[in-house]
Amino acid sequence: MTESRKPLNGAAFLLAQIGAHAANRFAERVGDLGLSPAEVGLLRMIAAQPGRSQRSLAADLGVVPSRVTAMIDPLDRSGLVERRRSTEDRRNYELHLTPKAGALMGRLFETATAHEDDICAGLDAEQRVRLTELLRVVAANQGLTPGVHPGYRG
Repeated sequence: MTESRKPLNGAAFLLAQIGAHAANRFAERVGDLGLSPAEVGLLRMIAAQPGRSQRSLAADLGVVPSRVTAMIDPLDRSGLVERRRSTEDRRNYELHLTPKAGALMGRLFETATAHEDDICAGLDAEQRVRLTELLRVVAANQGLTPGVHPGYRG
């Protein structure tokens, strides 16, 4: 193989392969809790900023506000998210987790931790930290929003 040719199983391919595998496994795990990965992401974002508006959530996700409404509706119907009219701007709704969601967040944390441990099982602690640091550099270089899966835009 010449130096000008890149291997077919280079870093980009491996990232895609591992990413697809990790995403599928995570979907299975949170599916056991009755949630989709997208719903988990929304709950996590609301938990991190209770009272945030649907509009701010849309901006962080890079989607139109009407898309967020459609994404939040099932969480509202299932009793996990509550919309409250903003006291500062009556045109907006603030998003809050319900006590039911609060109880679920502990189980989600345990599930996510087990998932991370499973995916990274072949690494020692130092390698795991280094891999995470390198992946953050790659993500930042690609202009990805920290903590936001680009799949929301699809």
